[in-house]
Amino acid sequence: MSSSPQRPSVGVGTPAPELVPTAWLNSQPFRLADLRGRVALIEFWTFDCINCRNVYPAVAAWHQEFAPAGLVIIGVHTPEFRHEREIKNVEEVIQQWRIPYPVAIDNDFKTWMAYHNRFWPAFYLVDKRGIIRYTHVGEGSYDQTRKAIKALLAEP
Repeated sequence: MSSSPQRPSVGVGTPAPELVPTAWLNSQPFRLADLRGRVALIEFWTFDCINCRNVYPAVAAWHQEFAPAGLVIIGVHTPEFRHEREIKNVEEVIQQWRIPYPVAIDNDFKTWMAYHNRFWPAFYLVDKRGIIRYTHVGEGSYDQTRKAIKALLAEP
């Protein structure tokens, strides 16, 4: 009797997997390890997802409010459709939406798979030590997410 290998679980209380983008927009390449001592919000999104469009105002507000306190938002753009794979299309959306934070292009789904993600949008809030402390899928719970960000930023 053979068994398939178990994929390690990724979620609250586990170390955040490293990002494995094919390209970076709005940023020079970096690793999550470079962010130790800062809080990171990793958002999986794609530009034609209506739910991703609907959450963007909240994400932009979190960036504006909390970036000065040490929050780093990283948009992981993982395409659903063929035209979303085109870097120039992602760049246009970044300009249209005025996205100020780093965007990791995940056209080969390596970061998506590392996080065992299955949804757009999906949020992973990573503490100053690199541990996932909060997750949320889809729209809503904006105040709850904001409180989680604020609590993690207050930790030593």
